[in-house]
Amino acid sequence: MKTKTLDLMQRLAELRESFDRSFTEPHREQVTGFDDLLAIRVGGHRYALRLTQAAGLFPDRPVTRLPGPQPSLLGVASFRGSIVPVYDLGAVFGHPATADRRWLVLVAGEPTVALAFEGLDGHLRVPRDLIVEESAGHGPRGCLRGIVPMDGGARPIVDVPAVRAAIQTLTGAAREAVTAGDGER
Repeated sequence: MKTKTLDLMQRLAELRESFDRSFTEPHREQVTGFDDLLAIRVGGHRYALRLTQAAGLFPDRPVTRLPGPQPSLLGVASFRGSIVPVYDLGAVFGHPATADRRWLVLVAGEPTVALAFEGLDGHLRVPRDLIVEESAGHGPRGCLRGIVPMDGGARPIVDVPAVRAAIQTLTGAAREAVTAGDGER
């Protein structure tokens, strides 16, 4: 009986020490093997955007409009003390313009840009092996790479580097149109 009591006391001390130690260690969540995405809506279509390609998400951020020939450039907005160009993701994709672009995502990488879109359906944490990866882009201007299957239907994954390349192409085309128009005078 004395041995059982000592074993029980020792086990209780170990459990107490383990419990106390758990509060001194940072919380760790098992996320290996998962991808985090934002479920978004652009031009009435459902997409996903990888959180690793986003530097911030902002609702109802004021955008100062700029005149110009490029319909995808909405204007500029201030983020963390920097002035950043804001592009309508739907216009980059070739969707008709909409006035209801409530959300801005500041994209990671250079050059810094923000993308405007209509709807945020939420955060998705998806097992990596469920995502259909693609080596080449598809969809509007090649800006989609991969598909994530969901209960409500599959969502194509927006590839931010491809969107950035499409914006640079659109900017170059707009610049050429302005230059050609100046040459006619």
